[in-house]
Amino acid sequence: MRVTFTANGKPVEADDVWEGESLLYVLRERVGLPGSKNACEQGECGSCTVYLDGTPVCSCLVAAGQVQGREVRTVEGLADENGLDPVQQAFIDAGAVQCGFCTPGLLVQTHDLLEREPQPSDTDIREALSGNLCRCTGYEKIMDAVRLASARQCQKAGASE
Repeated sequence: MRVTFTANGKPVEADDVWEGESLLYVLRERVGLPGSKNACEQGECGSCTVYLDGTPVCSCLVAAGQVQGREVRTVEGLADENGLDPVQQAFIDAGAVQCGFCTPGLLVQTHDLLEREPQPSDTDIREALSGNLCRCTGYEKIMDAVRLASARQCQKAGASE
C-alpha cells in the first residue's frame, strides 16, 4: 500500500508498505528520518517517540497505515532554520546526551511537557519522562536539562513581554 502523510512539515509518500509495518520502520527506512531509535519495539522504552497530530506516541506501536493523511513530527523536526530547539540545546549544555540512544524520545517528551507546562515541578518532569528509559546512568543530568530548558524558555518569554 502507499501511505502519504506529512513529516516535519513536508509531504511524504511511502510505497509498498506492508500492512504490519510500523511508523518507526517507515520513518527510519523509507523516509530517511533515522532520529527516532529502534530499541524495544514494544512501547516500553520511549526511544522512538514522535508527535502524531501533536500528541507524543511510540512510533513502534503505530501501524504505518494509521498515519495516512496525518502529521508526524520527529526529533529532526524540533529544530528549525534558526537552529536547535531550546530543549535540544539544553540537553547538550547540561550534558544530558550520553550514548544518545534514548535522547530523541526524551527530547520529544520534554518538548511536549514544556508546551503544556512551561514551569514543571520535578514531579511533573519525572511523570512526563516516566515512559522513557535511559540505560546509561542516572537521570539527574536529564532533569537538569529539562530545568534548564524551562528556565531559558521562561526567561525568553519574560523578555518578550
